[in-house]
Amino acid sequence: MIKEKINIVWLRRDLRLHDQAALYHALKAGFPVLPLFIFDTNILNKLQDRDDARVSFIHQTLRNLKKQLEEKGSSLIVKHQTPIESWKGLLSEFNVQAVYTNHDYEPYARERDAIVKTFLNEKGIHFYTYKDQCIFEKGEISKDDGKPYTVFTPYSKKWKAKLNDFYLKSYPTEKYFSNFYQTAPLPIISLKEMNFSQNSLEIPPVHTHTLLIKHYKEQRDFPSVAGTSKLSIHFRFGTISIREKAKKALSLSETWLNELIWRDFYQQVLWHFPHVATSAFKPAYNRIEWRNNPEEFERWCNGETGYPIVDAGMRELNATGFMHNRVRMIVASFLTKHLLIDWRWGEAYFAKKLLDFDLAANNGGWQWAAGCGTDAAPYFRVFNPALQTEKFDRDHRYIKKWVPEYNTPAYVKPIVEHNLARERCLKTYKEGLAS
Repeated sequence: MIKEKINIVWLRRDLRLHDQAALYHALKAGFPVLPLFIFDTNILNKLQDRDDARVSFIHQTLRNLKKQLEEKGSSLIVKHQTPIESWKGLLSEFNVQAVYTNHDYEPYARERDAIVKTFLNEKGIHFYTYKDQCIFEKGEISKDDGKPYTVFTPYSKKWKAKLNDFYLKSYPTEKYFSNFYQTAPLPIISLKEMNFSQNSLEIPPVHTHTLLIKHYKEQRDFPSVAGTSKLSIHFRFGTISIREKAKKALSLSETWLNELIWRDFYQQVLWHFPHVATSAFKPAYNRIEWRNNPEEFERWCNGETGYPIVDAGMRELNATGFMHNRVRMIVASFLTKHLLIDWRWGEAYFAKKLLDFDLAANNGGWQWAAGCGTDAAPYFRVFNPALQTEKFDRDHRYIKKWVPEYNTPAYVKPIVEHNLARERCLKTYKEGLAS
């Protein structure tokens, strides 16, 4: 039996049909297009929680996509294997002419794509990739000498100077929806079959309120105020278009636009300096002798440090999979500076708990807090949790929400005294950097 020639669009961090680069190019390429998603066991097998909310979110998103595709007479292939195992099976099922996908900048993703590309090319199948999750990527924004930026402010200035309508133009995929491969509905693997269970954590909806963005600059630092968009999980998994949101930010709030630029900045840092995934951007900081007290780390994880703003943040994270950005800086500074615990411990805990976990942004934020990254806070800047509370949660509304026993005898005593911790931190950093 002669199989029909098709193209496959491999979905990863781009779980939408609208304004999607790889999908657009696939649909225009001449052969019917069948979308694919792979639940990569190389990644899933490392997850400790079998009710990981991100897996539930992806699964629900795929079900929604499958429904949209079936309304167009097509469907969605979902695999639960390693990528190579998946592709071997697909080539036996379909007469694949080309594969279309979007760039991913993380070290594992780069290695995975190189292996898959080689495998497909050896079979005579083209492997095309496109920019989709960033406005500018890799070396598109560089210094005059061609070197990558490692400081955000000059990067952002050149980013804004280079921006024009071309980079914000949507991919009109809807024009070509008739080019989807026509097939009966295909089965989708259940969470149970993957040894996962449904997580009931609430995922923020995709609404971007104009009023919120307009007042983002004034409200974003106050954790008790609903002043942030909570779109980060949707950017992470590509259920929304970065181009559309950048256009909205341009007209409403430069401060919110800067948050989108930070995403691009950290992705290009990870691309040019992949060593940051496992070690300090500034090698000298690898010499710091962390205390790494496991009991103190456990108290930090559980929100039992005796510092109310820190504890509120950690309890919010554990309960919701989200933490306000200002509070993320406070708790990260506390772990690395007050407790002298390796930033990688905190980074890994956030990676486990955050719904919006993104390697580039999470790594960049933690190295900033520890003073060892690009554009980092100087090591001698040690956030004072009491002052941060006075500035950003003066009425203790955020604290009282997450630490109801605050100001009662039931609340734990502080794990460490601030001034002592600060002096210890400065001494440890100074000695480490001098060695």
